[in-house]
Amino acid sequence: MARNHSRRRRKRSRFKGATSLLLFAAIICAITVVWFGNPLHEKPDWQGSVRPIFIQGKLTGYEAQNSGKNMLVPLKFVQSKIDPAIRYEDDSQSVILATRQNLLQMTVSKPQGELNGTSYTLSAAPQIISGSVYIPMQAVREVYGVSIHEDTVTGAVILMKAGEKVKQGNVEKKDGRQDAKIALRKEASSLSFILTDIPQQTKVRIWSKQADWYFVQLDNGYAGYVQAANISEGEELAVAPAKDTPSISEKHWEGRPVNLAWEAVYNRKPDPSKFDPMPGVNVVSPTWFSVIDNEGTVQSKADPAYISWAHRKGMEVWGLLSNSFNPELTTEALSTFERRKSIIDQMITLAEKNGLDGINIDFENVHTKDGPNVTQFLRELKPMVREHDLILSIDVTPKSQSEMWSAFLDRKSLGSITDYLMVMAYDEHWAASPKAGSVASLPWVEASIKRIIQEDEVPPQKVVLGIPLYTRVWSETPKGDTVKVSSKSLGMESTAGIIEKFKLKPKFRASEGQNYVEYTEDGIVKKIWLEDRVSLEARVQLAKSLKLGGIGVWNRTFADQTAWNTLKQISK
Repeated sequence: MARNHSRRRRKRSRFKGATSLLLFAAIICAITVVWFGNPLHEKPDWQGSVRPIFIQGKLTGYEAQNSGKNMLVPLKFVQSKIDPAIRYEDDSQSVILATRQNLLQMTVSKPQGELNGTSYTLSAAPQIISGSVYIPMQAVREVYGVSIHEDTVTGAVILMKAGEKVKQGNVEKKDGRQDAKIALRKEASSLSFILTDIPQQTKVRIWSKQADWYFVQLDNGYAGYVQAANISEGEELAVAPAKDTPSISEKHWEGRPVNLAWEAVYNRKPDPSKFDPMPGVNVVSPTWFSVIDNEGTVQSKADPAYISWAHRKGMEVWGLLSNSFNPELTTEALSTFERRKSIIDQMITLAEKNGLDGINIDFENVHTKDGPNVTQFLRELKPMVREHDLILSIDVTPKSQSEMWSAFLDRKSLGSITDYLMVMAYDEHWAASPKAGSVASLPWVEASIKRIIQEDEVPPQKVVLGIPLYTRVWSETPKGDTVKVSSKSLGMESTAGIIEKFKLKPKFRASEGQNYVEYTEDGIVKKIWLEDRVSLEARVQLAKSLKLGGIGVWNRTFADQTAWNTLKQISK
């Protein structure tokens, strides 16, 4: 009995040893399989989505609704991936897409929109779905020139932007096995899970390369890594660039510096027959137009006789539109698309009626909160002025902390939208300044211009240097232990009269780049930083050295004859 028990123990021991060997062999096989080619497949993380949207092979996290010409895409997707400037106004449920070429307005649930001022039939009306705004893909394609591929089986939507290019490739096994499929892997590694097996001769988009792997995408949306040895590069798939050819009016100014004179128009019409010659001036900008109420009504003082005179002299006329420098009015007049459109329509009509060559926007004294609406107004105005072959410019101040006069201006956006950014580089020391000083010292002017070019990335050729033709005579009146400072604006001829009357000898101050005079009248110290041939010549040379788009002077009535002869050097 004892011997039989011992035999049974030996049999169990042999059985246990065989089991261990089998387990060890299985582990070795598993390691071998993993090491030499993982057959395990994993579904893409977007499966289960109805119409996932891809850009450059990457899942965007957004889904389309409907298909074909009825496809709708989330507004937030278009804002985040194509154009962050798309505007949605909740009160009117209005969607506004604006580029240099196109202005498209749509309203939720309405099948008709408006494109560049004319009725536009949408392929599908915008909708609010689960609290989110969706807009027709057709409209996105129309305005931004994007291209899409929609797979009818998986629902995947592959979007390419205007001007985008991608190399196409052909999948093929280099060992000659025509029936073999190629693994599309989740990561650039032979150990990575397989997303799908690609039949040979399948075309793919090659989005990038990582070591010996290509990151590719199939038409059905599947995207992953294939060993480069199994891809033959083919032709390039390219989307046409967005249309952005210069208009006739824009081409007219290529390589030609602007030499503009603003014309301050108050109650009486200027009489051009009494003007001194203005050699070199190629643009005049009269302050004829103003927004005068909350609804956006535009008041006009346009003078056909002035326009005829300017055109006979070879000058363009860029009519100036102001906001009446009224912040509350500006808040209301720019608050909705309908009101902004009303202002735009009125200005286009006035421009056409009077034969204007451009529109100059001068919105000042604006609440910072309304800055985005100012930018949006220019964004909506640009395609309309371009449609009517007009130049668009806007006047901006140098950058400062002033809420109402500087902080509201998005100079970077405005510089990209408009043809010219007119930098009013004056009032360094303003009328009520507590300290006497130059209206525009040369170092301050240079720093102001460079800051906009560098910080706001405005191309120099789009920047026009605003130059003052006025100065201020500062009075410093003793009052006990303090000095009261006041000022009065003077044009160039008036300043020259003071110099002659008091037999003054201007002294050049290198720190300001200007001539300076000082005298006493009735016990009051008077100080003047002169705007004369010396200062004007320095500003012209600054504009030329920075390769700016030109100069603009405020304003014609302050000039003497030496001013025009000096300023015309901008074209030499």
